[in-house]
Amino acid sequence: MTHLITNPRVMKKAQEEMRENILNAGIDTSAQTTTWVMTHLIANPRVLKKAQAEVREVIKNKDDIVEEDIERLEYLKMVIKETFRLTPLVPLLIPREASKDLKIGGYDIPKKTWIHVNIWAIHRNPNVWKDPEAFIPERFIDCQVDYKGLNFELLPFGSGRRMCPGIGMGMALVHLTLINLLYRFNWKLPDGMVAEDVDLEESYGLVCPKKVPLELIPVLTQWT
Repeated sequence: MTHLITNPRVMKKAQEEMRENILNAGIDTSAQTTTWVMTHLIANPRVLKKAQAEVREVIKNKDDIVEEDIERLEYLKMVIKETFRLTPLVPLLIPREASKDLKIGGYDIPKKTWIHVNIWAIHRNPNVWKDPEAFIPERFIDCQVDYKGLNFELLPFGSGRRMCPGIGMGMALVHLTLINLLYRFNWKLPDGMVAEDVDLEESYGLVCPKKVPLELIPVLTQWT
């Protein structure tokens, strides 16, 4: 085992595989997150119109989008937060193991017990969130709650040392993709469908992507 660990060829291959796994995980989850955001937007025409107007006002005719542009998109950031709250991709955080006997919420937890944090339930807790089943990005106006692991009301990436290592890359991909989708095109549902017909059911597992694929029709605009 020591030989394998100190072998430069083995270590190089292990590092390459680790980078590939992190990259693939970041791309896949970013794509799923973008799909959920677009799902909620098309299901809420008022929110879509408002988010799209903000993006087009901030970006205008710029060819290159920079970090400062993203920071100015306050409403889009609220839309993303609300998507994380209502439909987190990972419903359960990485399990923890109790290092000693303890009591949590009146329950006795023996040493060595695995503890799962149900963020899906936390994000829909009516004691924390008003109208928790509704998609309301405006709930984050003048609200300091963020998804970076410091607020336990919103934990799509986890918290602490086991927090998702790809949060920076993932959020950059989500923002840039959404900005381009909202800036370049208008969007409509297939013929005969209305906003109320949009399916919000999740596929349950280690991650929760949409159960029914999202189908949207892009409409060319002056920004295309």
